Amino acid sequence: MSIEIKVPSLPESVADATVSAWHKKVGDAVKRDENLVDLETDKVVLEVPAPADGVLSEIRFEAGSVVTADQVLALITEGVASSASAPASSASAPAPKAAEPAKAQAVSTASVSQEPVAGPAVRRLAAEQSIDLTQVAGSGKGGRITKDDLGQNAGALPTGARSEQRVPMSRLRARIAERLVESQQTAAILTTFNEINMAPVMDLRKKYKDEFEKKHGVRLGFMSFYVKAVVEALKRFPAVNASIDGNDLIYHGYYDIGIAVSSPRGLVVPIVRDADKLSMAQIESTIADYGQKAKEGKLTVEDMTGGTFTVSNGGVFGSLLSTPIINPPQSAILGMHKIEERPVVENGQIVIRPMMYLALSYDHRIIDGRESVSFLVTVKDMIEDPARLLLSV
Repeated sequence: MSIEIKVPSLPESVADATVSAWHKKVGDAVKRDENLVDLETDKVVLEVPAPADGVLSEIRFEAGSVVTADQVLALITEGVASSASAPASSASAPAPKAAEPAKAQAVSTASVSQEPVAGPAVRRLAAEQSIDLTQVAGSGKGGRITKDDLGQNAGALPTGARSEQRVPMSRLRARIAERLVESQQTAAILTTFNEINMAPVMDLRKKYKDEFEKKHGVRLGFMSFYVKAVVEALKRFPAVNASIDGNDLIYHGYYDIGIAVSSPRGLVVPIVRDADKLSMAQIESTIADYGQKAKEGKLTVEDMTGGTFTVSNGGVFGSLLSTPIINPPQSAILGMHKIEERPVVENGQIVIRPMMYLALSYDHRIIDGRESVSFLVTVKDMIEDPARLLLSV
């Protein structure tokens, strides 16, 4: 019996998807719940599993095809995985007993999939760079291939002088480009700057990080301090947490903080929801989970939907200063940067301190200069004196 493999229901606001990569070929044995194909939308990668054991008998949409919900992607012939893998035998002349062990071995070998173990993001990158995953040794758990395993082949151009390589833009990259241009064209974006002495937070983290990790099972980073400081500043300056809808201003009474995360597919912004109600340990745990899901291409649309304000930390890549672009329909984004020891003046004396630049890009249609500067100063005060985070002063 043939079973239809259909495009699953797509997330809200997603009209179609692109077939990113097939993990099986026609004639291959498949197992129930084994991922057959990756579908890429402009937000996430969807995995389509096999509903039953069998053999992939037909593929109707090859990689690169655009599909919509409920279209039939492929057919599986149910329950014939073992027999399909076995060599044909003559009904009138059965194989001699001496040959049976060899036949059994052939069935066993053919039924074991040799498909490389790799996530959707890695497969997409390999396809874009024409890398044969069967020739790549995986260093991850169970031989799983990671982005690092692609090595110098990832992003490498063909050899030869003045070479070029043309690859299709991924759905996510195209969507990022669209939204960034939209942001620049529709908002009156200004950026204001300040700097923070990170010594107090660094000292506090150094003193308690081991005890924190032992108690909560998660590493104490800087991001939980940033998120807590941002939430307090948003409470004091509601316009920074607001958005524009036509001729209306929407003031949000909740604090859903987007955390910009780099993934193999591009920049994604999962949301830490109700951040004002979370402990620092819960914030760190949520961000760590999102980071792992982003790396594996497992973020869902729900993970990235909504958000009232965004924090972007380019400092992890060495960025000293930048002007971040607002993530519509939000009205502001905070850019954190590299912590670097610099000479500063304190009480008339030149001292060396670990300093970090802050950049707040904001929509001047809704946020005035006074509010933007005051917001940034509030974040600075909270980080330079972490006790304020507990006392809300």
